[in-house]
Amino acid sequence: MHVEVIPTEDLGDRSYLVHDGTSAVVIDPQRDIDRVEKALAELGVSCAMVLETHIHNDYVTGGYDLAQRSGCPYVVSAEDQVSFDRLAVRDGDELSVGTMTVRVVATPGHTDTHVSYVITVGNETPAVFTGGSLLYGSVGRTDLVDVARTDELSHAQFHSARRLADELPDATAVYPTHGFGSFCSAGSAVGGERGTIGDEKQRNDALTTDDEDAFVERLIANLTAYPAYYAHMGALNRGGPTAPDLSPPAPLQAHQLRTRIDAGEWVVDLRDRTAYAASHVHGSVGIALGNQFSTYVGWLMPWGTPLSLIGDSPDQVADAQRMLVRIGVDELQGAATGFAEKLVAGTPTSSYPRRTFTELPDNIVAADKATHADAVLLDVRRDDEYAVGHIPGAAHVPLHRLLDRLDALPPGQLWVHCASGYRASIAASLLDRAGRDVGFVDDSYDSAVAAGLTTTP
Repeated sequence: MHVEVIPTEDLGDRSYLVHDGTSAVVIDPQRDIDRVEKALAELGVSCAMVLETHIHNDYVTGGYDLAQRSGCPYVVSAEDQVSFDRLAVRDGDELSVGTMTVRVVATPGHTDTHVSYVITVGNETPAVFTGGSLLYGSVGRTDLVDVARTDELSHAQFHSARRLADELPDATAVYPTHGFGSFCSAGSAVGGERGTIGDEKQRNDALTTDDEDAFVERLIANLTAYPAYYAHMGALNRGGPTAPDLSPPAPLQAHQLRTRIDAGEWVVDLRDRTAYAASHVHGSVGIALGNQFSTYVGWLMPWGTPLSLIGDSPDQVADAQRMLVRIGVDELQGAATGFAEKLVAGTPTSSYPRRTFTELPDNIVAADKATHADAVLLDVRRDDEYAVGHIPGAAHVPLHRLLDRLDALPPGQLWVHCASGYRASIAASLLDRAGRDVGFVDDSYDSAVAAGLTTTP
């Protein structure tokens, strides 16, 4: 049995292609299945079955489409209410694919219908594909199905993790879908690139304590805010999503960008935060293309808002488009590339200053700076980050709540910071778009700690 990992770094997830040299099983594939089909072709194996561990909350699955294109069974829990035909499985079911045997194990917690798959070939050591259940060092979050059921599902998660640990040999390789930066992860020990059941017995929150109530209390305490777009993923996945259209969006000129911005549409600039701060189309939103790009577009942009892109090149736009279809943002109104004079000709541009923490005027970071109405430091980290430590006197509004609290922000110039500069750059662009006088702190929060600017509880 051979396991190929297909990572999706921008969402912190992994899909898997498992094969015996001839037949393959694909587990939790992302929407852009051309990556999977390329891997199948390179390996010279055929896709004989597609397995879904759960109805995903953080991305649109490619499983239904891959199964249709491959002419193979699409395996989904019988407990999931879906609108398409599938091979419905329950706890204890066994399936055969080539020389491989797939056993279904019910592992509720991350979702109430979650299943894991134990795959074996003959007498070889098995591998377990745990989806959002048992992760490396922790488990999947338990508040996505229904907040009111979080306690119930957290207890279920505890028992699911321990069931896998009890039933499988220590040498069993563990392959989770989440846990590589995904907001579907929870717990205080998330991390690692690989692991076995034996490894997890030594490091996993659910396995290193026998106190179920203490585990549940810690798990719930570590749950943080998650992206707003998650609310739409379940319905899309239950409907059997089809292939995305990745053809290039229509080219846009400067006056068309202005028309779309004036109409209340979103125009997102993909360029790096330094270039954006120096000069950008006024009213655009700066979300630099990188591993967090689609997460924050999906989190901040009202769902269904018409979207256009500005990028350095067509390749950059194509990369962004691929990331967006993974979360169900399928239709782009158009894209403008390059930032030559022709792109900004005849349309207003903006810029704002960038500073490090040590370059800020003393009155902005002094403990009594709230008395200075001309400049205010704004912390846009999450509540849990702020609670661990912050700069005294700084205003605090998490980035994901910023658009709802624009009217409540203090007057004066706003100097925005976060933990690394990425979220602050987005926040600065949103404030600039709203007409505020803004400055961007392009620096690590660790620098503020080292400079003695912070306090801890």
